Amino acid sequence: MFYDEVRVSLKAGKGGDGCMSFRREKYIPFGGPDGGNGGKGGDVLIRGDENVGDLRTFHFKPGWKAQTGEGGKGKKMVGRSGKDCLLKLPLGSLVINEITGEVLAEITVHGQEQILLQGGGGGRGNSTFKSSINQAPRQTTEGKAGEEHDFKFILKTIADIGLVGFPNAGKSSLTRLITTATPKIGSYPFTTLNPSVGIVDYPDLFDQLKLADIPGIIDGASENRGLGIRFLKHIERCSVLLLILDMAGIDGRSPVDDYDQLIHELGNYKKDLLSKKIFVAANKMDEPEATENLKTFKRLKPEVRIQPISCLTEEGLEELKNLFYKECKA
Repeated sequence: MFYDEVRVSLKAGKGGDGCMSFRREKYIPFGGPDGGNGGKGGDVLIRGDENVGDLRTFHFKPGWKAQTGEGGKGKKMVGRSGKDCLLKLPLGSLVINEITGEVLAEITVHGQEQILLQGGGGGRGNSTFKSSINQAPRQTTEGKAGEEHDFKFILKTIADIGLVGFPNAGKSSLTRLITTATPKIGSYPFTTLNPSVGIVDYPDLFDQLKLADIPGIIDGASENRGLGIRFLKHIERCSVLLLILDMAGIDGRSPVDDYDQLIHELGNYKKDLLSKKIFVAANKMDEPEATENLKTFKRLKPEVRIQPISCLTEEGLEELKNLFYKECKA
């Protein structure tokens, strides 16, 4: 399972209580107050980590709490601060206030860190209440409670290229052929039930790109039908969108209609997506009907940039990889 949306309850640590103590040493019967302050409660922090793939940790453990500060001690010793609660999030995560819906943080860089909740301050020991008119105070204060809140974590995959297409267009096959990812492949709808990110290597250039295989879109996906907007959000951060079409028209599909429907769903979900670099991979060119369909597509859609490929014969895959690099590095 791929976990890209979770709800969590977080609580910062309570501050330690102040101490009431009096100095007691030989020959000093009235040494005065020496109770120390309590330690500060731990904060709740988030940190971006490129080694974390999804939000499964928080799915299985939705409640997290920072450590309480240590109470003050005699001899004016201040209590130790509570340990912070550090939450590691995958790159592309949004932190949203569960009540207001406000986006509080957006994690896009490895090592990016932000405090979500502040720990409570430590209480005052009785030594801090000493004054000229109160030489032996017996007053202390308790540590303050730490902040607590419910949040929603949402992961929007960060990748250079977003691979979009209808079920059985060949997305998973293409991903398996040109990247390190190994998605499940089958000739039935919704083989891909979870987004997968693979690495496209360019050893001669000592470089690589990330490609996200987004689960198959259906008509009405932007209105949350089928797998819907749950997975459309994963292409928002991609700089290039590749629409993969079944150019052979298997199952009675029309490549031109498929293209129009994909563009409609993307624009209906978010208009900004259509301002990205978009080009088409014409898959299944090994089929006899594909050649004629490709000619028709080019005639009706002359403005569309298209690369013919075949995941069966691996025709055009190297050219497609070069196109990826050129578009992403431009």
